[in-house]
Amino acid sequence: MTTSASGEEPVAEQFGMTKDGQAVELFTLKSDTGLVAKVMTRGATLVQLHVPDNDGKSADVVLGFDSVAGYESEDNQYFGCTTGRVCNRIAKGKFTLDGKEYSLAVNNEPNHLHGGGEKSLDKVVWKAKSFSNDKGQGVRFSYSSPDGEEGYPGQLDIVVTYFVPVTGNRLNITYNATTDKATPVNLTNHAYFNLAGAGSPSVLDHTLRLNADRYTPTDDTLIPTGAVDSVEGTPLDFRKVTKIGQRIEPLTGTGALGYDHNFVLNAPEAGKKLVLAAALREKTSGRILRVRTDQPAIQFYSGNFLKGQVGKEGKSYAHRSAICLETQHYPDSVNHSNFPNTILKPGEKFQSTTIYEFAVAGTEGNGKGDGAKKKL
Repeated sequence: MTTSASGEEPVAEQFGMTKDGQAVELFTLKSDTGLVAKVMTRGATLVQLHVPDNDGKSADVVLGFDSVAGYESEDNQYFGCTTGRVCNRIAKGKFTLDGKEYSLAVNNEPNHLHGGGEKSLDKVVWKAKSFSNDKGQGVRFSYSSPDGEEGYPGQLDIVVTYFVPVTGNRLNITYNATTDKATPVNLTNHAYFNLAGAGSPSVLDHTLRLNADRYTPTDDTLIPTGAVDSVEGTPLDFRKVTKIGQRIEPLTGTGALGYDHNFVLNAPEAGKKLVLAAALREKTSGRILRVRTDQPAIQFYSGNFLKGQVGKEGKSYAHRSAICLETQHYPDSVNHSNFPNTILKPGEKFQSTTIYEFAVAGTEGNGKGDGAKKKL
């Protein structure tokens, strides 16, 4: 008789030490249907994600490194991490809140990106507590970011929970935060996916569909102009299943260097309830990834800055060999009054959920997929 994954509490393994001598722990979460996720305390990061293909063969479908040193190197482009306090960009690293101007690190000239420098959430070591119950296995990562860290106001207390249900081949990520001063918050996970397996040479042959009729156009530094435009007639129209590489070349000469755009989810409940935001498929393996979120938008990034760096098991991560699907509020929302609010105030709770749900083509509805054929 096989022991259910739900009966086993994940045990911490030593993954290595940071440059400043902090121990980093790694936890393994498993489902009974083949999914295996490995998460570490540095950056509350998704290190590995193994899912089966249409022959039942598993592959690790996210980019990353075999050591802490890899994650501390310049080759790490936010692989798998929790990103914030504010993910994406803030124009010129400045915003005004309650009459006071705040200045943040300009680490993506001329803008602030993904929470800043040495103390952005992807670079700190979080506390961790694993758990299991009859529904699955999980790890709760917690971090208290003090007032003024990376220039942000208020002490922000954050809990990020990774959870793998017993069945269904899903990885659930939930975010919770509270503050003692008004402060902007926009949290996401920065996993890079290639459904043929991390290290496969390209992601341009994957097909993608996005539940988004609109996007937020940007200037050449990828800061939103404030407009919200239709995707119709543009290379950004993924309302129907489309190969990622089919229309990417016209974007190569733009500031985005490919796809690096914020798509506005068009379900009326987006930003309040879980909606199906994106569907990604790789034909040879048959793997399908569906992304569900309660955030109002999703950033689609086509790995334009991947440069052939060496990752897990010595595999090379070539230009455009993986994509990110980052659930989020709009970039630079703190400087756009017409964008959804990202200001968290004392007494309020920031709460968000993203679900990565895997299936394989031809098995949906028979217990091996996600239980039903869906439009997206």
